[in-house]
Amino acid sequence: MGGAIFGTTWSLTYLGSPDEVSPAEVESQIGAAFALVNESMNHYDPASLISEFNALPAQTPIEVDWDFTYVLSAALELTAATRGAYDVSVTALSDLWGFGPEGAKQFPDPVEIEMTRAQVGLAQLDWESTTRTLSKRAPGLKLDFSSLAKGYAVDLGADALEDLDIPHFMLEVGGEVRVRGTSPRGDAWRIAVERPDAGARGGIQAALAVSDTGIATSGDYRNFFERDGQRYSHLIDPRSGYPIRHDVVSVTVVHGSAMMADAWATALTVIGSAEAMVLAEERGLAVYLLKRSGDTLEVFSSTAMAQWLAEGGS
Repeated sequence: MGGAIFGTTWSLTYLGSPDEVSPAEVESQIGAAFALVNESMNHYDPASLISEFNALPAQTPIEVDWDFTYVLSAALELTAATRGAYDVSVTALSDLWGFGPEGAKQFPDPVEIEMTRAQVGLAQLDWESTTRTLSKRAPGLKLDFSSLAKGYAVDLGADALEDLDIPHFMLEVGGEVRVRGTSPRGDAWRIAVERPDAGARGGIQAALAVSDTGIATSGDYRNFFERDGQRYSHLIDPRSGYPIRHDVVSVTVVHGSAMMADAWATALTVIGSAEAMVLAEERGLAVYLLKRSGDTLEVFSSTAMAQWLAEGGS
């Protein structure tokens, strides 16, 4: 089963469900999980909680829900771990560069970039987790949970499936995946890591054999623009205010939480291959990274990723 959600698609394959659990109930439970995330974190929906916060003036507190709190806490954790490279308040810079919904890509003036950077940064938030009260110091600050919300929806959906005692499933939303148990073939679920091709769908770069975990990939090989022979990614490095211009093509992360896999894949893409792989080893993260080297691709795989790579998949 599957459908449309969050501006993308979702799909679910499952087997071994109890006799009393109907497909309609399964779809209903998944839909409820998605609706919760939509109402809390969909910044394209003006009625959502995150949109309500984004529209508030400075120094105006709002009480957020438990799910918003959980996701924001994860974002703050990753910002600290990456020393500011990962930042869910980067929206103002993305809009300035034309990567938001506003229109064409552009090359802003350095003064504009510096002025906009003053509206960005989680240090501009006043956050009281015990009362779940949030406010902003910079009037232009907006939050964007795009690198967490889809994965969180997958995690909530997976929790719902486990509550229904469904032992085997693969749930996917826009490329973020959670698997449990075994595939219909009776072995591990196999997830392909795409071979990047800027022009079209590529072939398979690697295959992962996974169970009881989450998987996500971040890549810049389709969303970029060029100026004066330089390729600029759609991902902004909030530390500089400029799009990333380094060599990372894609990062795949396997993590128990699809939300954390999603967020870490984005974060490691921003910080670059050398720092990404050091951080992966320090944190025990399962990371498969593709780096552009001239006209060829170099592969980096962390120690923790070895258990998930299928035969011939490295």
